[in-house]
Amino acid sequence: MNHLRIRPALLVAAACLAWCLTGSAICSGAERPNVLFLICDDLNCDIGCYGHDQVKTPHIDALAARGVRFANTHCQYPLCGPSRASFMTGWYPDQTLIHRNAIHLRERAPNVNTLSQHFRDADYFATRIGKIYHYNVPLHIGTGGHDDPYSWNETINPRGRDVIDQDQVITLRPGQYGGTLSWLAAEGTDAEQTDGIAAAETIKRLKRYAQTGENFFLAVGLYRPHTPYVAPKKYFDLYPIDQIDVPTVPTGYLETIPKPAAKSLSRKKEQLNLDPIVARQAIQAYYASISFADAQLGSILDALRQTGLDDNTIVLFTSDHGYHMGEHGHYQKTTLFENATHVPLVIAGPGVHVGGVAETMAEMVDFYPTLSELAGLPVPPSISGVSLVPALRDPSEIVRESAFTQYDIGYSIRTPDFRYTSWGNDGSEGVELYDVAKDPAEMNNVADDPSYETQRRRLAAHLRDRIEQAGAVPAGSRRVQVQFDRQLRSKN
Repeated sequence: MNHLRIRPALLVAAACLAWCLTGSAICSGAERPNVLFLICDDLNCDIGCYGHDQVKTPHIDALAARGVRFANTHCQYPLCGPSRASFMTGWYPDQTLIHRNAIHLRERAPNVNTLSQHFRDADYFATRIGKIYHYNVPLHIGTGGHDDPYSWNETINPRGRDVIDQDQVITLRPGQYGGTLSWLAAEGTDAEQTDGIAAAETIKRLKRYAQTGENFFLAVGLYRPHTPYVAPKKYFDLYPIDQIDVPTVPTGYLETIPKPAAKSLSRKKEQLNLDPIVARQAIQAYYASISFADAQLGSILDALRQTGLDDNTIVLFTSDHGYHMGEHGHYQKTTLFENATHVPLVIAGPGVHVGGVAETMAEMVDFYPTLSELAGLPVPPSISGVSLVPALRDPSEIVRESAFTQYDIGYSIRTPDFRYTSWGNDGSEGVELYDVAKDPAEMNNVADDPSYETQRRRLAAHLRDRIEQAGAVPAGSRRVQVQFDRQLRSKN
């Protein structure tokens, strides 16, 4: 059985040597870098190192200070299942054929070689702790959820008192906790929470790897700040309720945007026109959950440093998509506005520029080729993403001119200065154009403004090209051909 592992390892070693000699990979002799992949659930970009003046994330900020922060990274689908399937395969959602939650990856892409599987093939030990693929939260906490077993050598499914204490959770929809606003200022310590347990399990493995010297791909998926927003009370105390601001929306706003866009903002009736008191409580709890998650990341990163593994470990931190907390009058995800598409991305480690802010646009499908190149692994020809390594060496390098996101029947691109969204791939269901340089909140749709006609035509042509690219069958791949009608694709 061992001979099955020798051949791919030798091939990868040879590839790594060749790439290092040509300068195409960031390697150091025969020593291959490890990967620590850290991801939060439902975390928007309103965190400390991204400029928020309230949310406290000292450990994420410290990671950004020793690596490169990508200020313009966007998910490919603002919903957990499709987004996670996309970045773990390096394929767009129209290529994975996963446009909703609760779908196992192999149902639609049976022969895909996932990101961690690619590292496994190279003789890395691949471990999943917590949520990497889709889980119903909190229902699936402590189980394998919709995980892909082919992606890992080892899996850990932590389960803490946040699951046990559900009867104490405040929720806008009785009996439901994950799909609606819900929260709890919890008793007890960080270590009793699911994410605290995940951090402890991660630290155990880092200590083990430091002793064995084994190359690892360690993926740690925290559940917070996904609803229910549960964190120990001390984190709620960081955000006095009277200091919480609730975004406001002008009367008649929904009439200024296409109907599919308005529908995406008004899907959950119990979250519309929230009482300001309730809204402040929800926002406070969301912020508390972010700071709690940051503390768990801090424990993991401290252990990485204390074990000495930080010198040879690539760290990637991100979220699966963005999140609304009252912006546009909406809460949670599933829109094609900046709040839902924009994700944090920080990469640090050997060969990475220290303390830079990347100017390029970036996408989550880019994780696969980027981590592969950093580790000296060949990038499979089927991958749709592009490597961000040039921007990791020099943050002024432009790798992408736009970032692409889709949701339901909508497709959107974000450039440094504009967002252009087409509902229906030909705009037949409506068009949105936002001059984000002047209107960063994306509240003024200028699609019908004659002064923006040139930009609209240019962006429409560019989006058509991106839609075609994102729907192409990946090179050298086979997949299940499943057609989705509009009704099916809009289900979550």
